Amino acid sequence: MADTARRSTVLHYCHHSVGLGHLVRSLAVAGALAEHHRVVLCSGGRVPAGLSVPPGVEIVALPPVGRAPDGELVSQTPGVTLDEARTRRRALLLACFADLDPDVVLVELFPFGRRKFAPEILALLDLARSAARRPKIVSSVRDLLVTGHPDKQRHDDEAAQRLDAYFDAVIVHGDPRFAHLEDTFRPATWPRVPILYSGFVRAATAVPAAPRRPGDEVVVSAGGGLSGARLFDAAVDAHVGDFAPRGLRTRIVTGPFLPADDFAGLLQRSEGCAGLSVERFVADLGTQMAGAAVTVSQCGYNTALDILLGGAPAVVVPFAEAGDDEQVERARRLSAMGLVEVVAPEALSASSLAQAVLAARRRPRRTVAVDVGGAATTASLIGALAPVARGASTPPPTLPENLTTRRHAPMTAPGNRRPA
Repeated sequence: MADTARRSTVLHYCHHSVGLGHLVRSLAVAGALAEHHRVVLCSGGRVPAGLSVPPGVEIVALPPVGRAPDGELVSQTPGVTLDEARTRRRALLLACFADLDPDVVLVELFPFGRRKFAPEILALLDLARSAARRPKIVSSVRDLLVTGHPDKQRHDDEAAQRLDAYFDAVIVHGDPRFAHLEDTFRPATWPRVPILYSGFVRAATAVPAAPRRPGDEVVVSAGGGLSGARLFDAAVDAHVGDFAPRGLRTRIVTGPFLPADDFAGLLQRSEGCAGLSVERFVADLGTQMAGAAVTVSQCGYNTALDILLGGAPAVVVPFAEAGDDEQVERARRLSAMGLVEVVAPEALSASSLAQAVLAARRRPRRTVAVDVGGAATTASLIGALAPVARGASTPPPTLPENLTTRRHAPMTAPGNRRPA
């Protein structure tokens, strides 16, 4: 490995409040970057036990802030108020920048999201923009954005303005055959910064490339688990009434953020229930899903990848609260491809879930070829923006033209994309 003093430094900001998708994706990208750069990941949410940090990635834990059941932000440090946590986070971010003098500042999701954290992010970007040796500033964003907020147009317009004011590039972690950024991002004036596609970013524990022989198990999950209690309760009832009599086992993987009382209640309900198991966390959930008879889940970014690549018949109950319709749109696209049965969250019950699982079980196992080289490609794109540390005279390589082209033949069924 090259000497650290001669490598570029990347300051990577990521915050996760509800699920683990943002953190898992950022860790994968950071791991790929660490092969050629010094990478410091400033993480703003709780990092659960069992989630491994890639070699060479340095973690700076910002005072964690999360979302309460009512949707409001709260400090997750006992004895620390939200205002105190915000002040400490901002000071720590700015101190990290001053200490590192980074070549690249990589910000996950902002300005497309994380508006509640705009004060600390903008303070970091203002400092970076005014630095004597200005770093490249890059936005890192998933394939689909939330569109259900009533002030969506104002948000998109503001995001486009901030992109042009602060950023040098946007890297979209998706395959443009599945979704384009402009499908869910529609500012009145399109930003001037380059929009680059990396392909999907796979978690470190990726599912097998080929379908596995199906077992007799229904695998139920809900990402980090914070909003999974209704799904898990319905799955228990469906197991007792429909799955177990048909010889199916059920494994529920709650995720680390399911509230303790809900987890304890599930464990109590599972006692003495033949064929039903409840686990808090598994490192290889994608592999477990690939070998399932049917998977049941919400429809976040990582889950959708597991469905596309794993091949098992799937049922999705997309998260959809307070206008958060990203998972609903992802589920719609997967359904149009014939890959999932969809249960609307408002229609979720033991009966509707059981019917969907039995319908999915009749589907053939099928995988879909998608670009999953997103971590490595992101590292290459970052390297193209800042190839050598400390202002070397070597010019950066030209960005690949195919990655800057936003229009590709759709992977989804006709009608799934807005016309050009």
